[in-house]
Amino acid sequence: MVPEERKVFDNGSHQNILLEDFGHGEMVQANVHLIVDSGEGMILDPGGHKVFKHLLAEIGGLIGVDNLRYIFLSHQDPDIVAAINGWLMTTKATAIAPVLWIRFIPHFGVDRLVVNRIKGIGDEGTIVKLGRSELYIIPAHFMHAPGNFQVYDPVSKTLYSGDLGASLGQDYVYVENFDEHVQYMEGFHKRYIPSNKILRAWVKMIRQLDIETIAPQHGAIMKGRDIVNRFFDWLEDLPCGIDLMENIYRIPSSYFEG
Repeated sequence: MVPEERKVFDNGSHQNILLEDFGHGEMVQANVHLIVDSGEGMILDPGGHKVFKHLLAEIGGLIGVDNLRYIFLSHQDPDIVAAINGWLMTTKATAIAPVLWIRFIPHFGVDRLVVNRIKGIGDEGTIVKLGRSELYIIPAHFMHAPGNFQVYDPVSKTLYSGDLGASLGQDYVYVENFDEHVQYMEGFHKRYIPSNKILRAWVKMIRQLDIETIAPQHGAIMKGRDIVNRFFDWLEDLPCGIDLMENIYRIPSSYFEG
């Protein structure tokens, strides 16, 4: 039974589920999401080896591993893709990832028998069918990876935003006060997003969609149109990356002490 707070959306035939957080200790906190339509599932950014067996068991209990159709990999980071070989060896699912990273992902130890089930998506994105629904694979390049995608689910009106919208250190699942929440997002976005220019281009594109929920890969979920629009407004005015880092480009003068 899925706890109510982890049911992001459920209309009976279509579910959006925040899976159990099995990542603890020194690992960066990472959300893993599952979209289910008419019994078919897509898992998003399933992470590394320490969480793999737990997530696989949870998927088995929710829909059965043979009903997992897609493994979505937004980019190449280890908290996204490190356990991909396990997922491909134990399920029948197809992995979809930015074509830019297709030749890098096998370095995580992908067996030659399953490597051809990792399919590359071109920079422009695409639409995939899941059950009776359609999911939009949306370009989000340089947020923060140069090849990066997000998933928009028009049934639940949820944008799975990956690292965009990430927050670290808060102790709640859903954002209730956006102004208070900014402190948990600000440092990450200023350091990991390369420039305000790319943020503005993304916001211009994404405002064309009907979004009620933003579910990032790290931290709290933003639910409700007011909070979603506040987030877009905040991004449009946020200096980040190279906007802030010019003075870092200096020859080091201190010694490493390990």
